Amino acid sequence: MREQGERDRQGRGRYRLTDAEDGHVWGVCAEAEGLYGETGRETYELVGWVPDGPEVRGWVGDRVWLVARDGTDDAWLLEDAESLGRHPGTDSLLLTGMDDYEGPPEGYRGPVRLHDGARWLGSCGEFARVLPPERPQPPFVLRGLAPSERLRRALAAGTRRASALGGAWLELRDDRGAPLTERWLEPEVLARQPSAYGADLIDLHLDGGPAPVPDHVRQVWERWFPGPPEAPGAWAGLGTRRRGAWLDLVRERGCRPERRDRPPGQAYELDGRHITDRPGLHLAIGEAVNGPGGYFGGGLDALVDCLRGGFGHTSPATLLWRDAATARARLSRVLAPGGEPYDLFSEVLDVLAEGGIAVTLA
Repeated sequence: MREQGERDRQGRGRYRLTDAEDGHVWGVCAEAEGLYGETGRETYELVGWVPDGPEVRGWVGDRVWLVARDGTDDAWLLEDAESLGRHPGTDSLLLTGMDDYEGPPEGYRGPVRLHDGARWLGSCGEFARVLPPERPQPPFVLRGLAPSERLRRALAAGTRRASALGGAWLELRDDRGAPLTERWLEPEVLARQPSAYGADLIDLHLDGGPAPVPDHVRQVWERWFPGPPEAPGAWAGLGTRRRGAWLDLVRERGCRPERRDRPPGQAYELDGRHITDRPGLHLAIGEAVNGPGGYFGGGLDALVDCLRGGFGHTSPATLLWRDAATARARLSRVLAPGGEPYDLFSEVLDVLAEGGIAVTLA
């Protein structure tokens, strides 16, 4: 009865703190204070900036490549890039974003050319990384937490070892209690106090909280909190930035182990009216194969993996691609990381054909 009571008490709440090693649920709560906010971003000063067309302003792209102009064609990725405009009184452009795991070579300051995967944005004579100011980590508090008995014992021990909870996942659930997404953290308990949310609940203050979730991602999550979309194309009115966040959600759902493959011989139909960018391409394919909110690859390599089975589909099958002209016009001439043009639309058709899906364009 005691175990059942704990399960019932932990069944409520949007957020679950789960031990990454053994899956134990440390506790469930209604509010995760400090989860949402601005992520740490790199800033680059592009000296001697010359745009290839209109000046870039505001959000630039989810993936912006800096290509060296030293004959090597080395390229480095800046994710979720934003333009801060010209540095006052100079010919420099300030660009912020998140480096990939490598970033530019240490000490490289030579000329670079920028593109967003679809078009060249401009070039500069040299660039420099501007060190961001030190920002204190915002407090991370799980408010109204219903702690497990194991967590209660750890808190009662009061030792530093007991307060270090190790690697953990902060799991987000939708309004029906189904898994939505998760964030990694390495929490250490700083303090606890009785919660205003109710008796036997606590507010748990943690060090080592997850990386802050930016506002555009939060807006997409909020659209999923009532549950997955019931009709296809719920993402169609979003811009590329939010489509990317939407694709991240369907990728997480699609890579969970509860999928079942349908038998071969299925006839799919793809609504191509809104395929104006890469996220839209993969969102539309995912919905064609697996229904509203469905996943079937978030890139060419992932699409190949999905065609091999395990993602709701078994070859052979057919696909009627309606309004294919939209994707052909927008994705037939895109840029590889090094800037080489290629035909993404044709490559997707080739991958589908090689994977056993016969495509008819309409």
